Amino acid sequence: MADIYELFMALDLREGIPDEEVAELRWHLGLGDRPEELRIVAAFPQVAGDDGEAVVDDLPEPLMAGRGRAWKIGGALVSLLENAPDMAGTLTVRQEVHPDDFDIIGELLRWLAGQVDDRHRGADGAVHLGWTRFFEADRFEALVVRENEVLWP
Repeated sequence: MADIYELFMALDLREGIPDEEVAELRWHLGLGDRPEELRIVAAFPQVAGDDGEAVVDDLPEPLMAGRGRAWKIGGALVSLLENAPDMAGTLTVRQEVHPDDFDIIGELLRWLAGQVDDRHRGADGAVHLGWTRFFEADRFEALVVRENEVLWP
């Protein structure tokens, strides 16, 4: 049994995102080199055991860079960021994510919620980023950021 979710987003990003942040987003999507300074997601703590003691390492890795055949959800994993007139770009992501990674991926999603075009924002201020689906489910659930909190399934 695997606890894998499909995460899907199709977003338009607003103009004016700093170049350094666009570069970091591109790295998270597997489309560019890792920037020297990480601003969107600054820490990647991973706990490892060493002689019975917990050691926390900071091991940065792109969060949505999966490519090719999906392991559990079927189809392909993709992350695209295309240029578009009058905006920073259009973003399409389809990835497999594990609940253990919801917190760190949530940091990136909260940042994205602040960068999207207004059409992705509801009247209540919630930002609709896309959908999630447990790999065995046949229905999608909305992926929403409300009051800077990601509403995971």
